[in-house]
Amino acid sequence: MEHPKVKYTNGEVTIVWQPHLCTHSGVCVRTLPEVYHPKEKPWIKPENASTEQIVEQVKKCPSGALTFYMNENMEK
Repeated sequence: MEHPKVKYTNGEVTIVWQPHLCTHSGVCVRTLPEVYHPKEKPWIKPENASTEQIVEQVKKCPSGALTFYMNENMEK
């Protein structure tokens, strides 16, 4: 069975969230509270940070629930 993936983009980078992997460590919320709002829907608002900030934060996700790809790489 395929697990769901939810995608959020700011136009340059797309954040991919795999809820089944999330351990709720809170690293995302503590690192970029302007982007991650767990009590809201949508809970990820990538337009509230720069692409560089998002990439650096996602790389710190300990569970691997958050990943990213650059949109320009997906257009080819």
